[in-house]
Amino acid sequence: MSNKKTYRITIEEVESPSSTAQTMQFEFQDREDLFKIVKNLKKGCELDATQATRVGVALRLLGPVMMINRKHPLFADFMPHFKTFMQSLKNTVKQSLIDK
Repeated sequence: MSNKKTYRITIEEVESPSSTAQTMQFEFQDREDLFKIVKNLKKGCELDATQATRVGVALRLLGPVMMINRKHPLFADFMPHFKTFMQSLKNTVKQSLIDK
């Protein structure tokens, strides 16, 4: 039995110079609860709600790809910085939620 949750991301071009707006959609699985992550970021990282949502979704899309491909030349140099950033973000949010 899998503990992974399945999410669907849809991106729609809102204002398009042409009459045909572009759309892309994909699904992904994640062991984390994306809605909980975004909720905690909104409460604990001092970003506005839209920015917190974007950061939460972006990190859950990028992080697992980087972990799977951490030795890939595209990610190798960035991985240590990403790890440090994630630890700092988690600690900041955790402390903020404790303090509230």
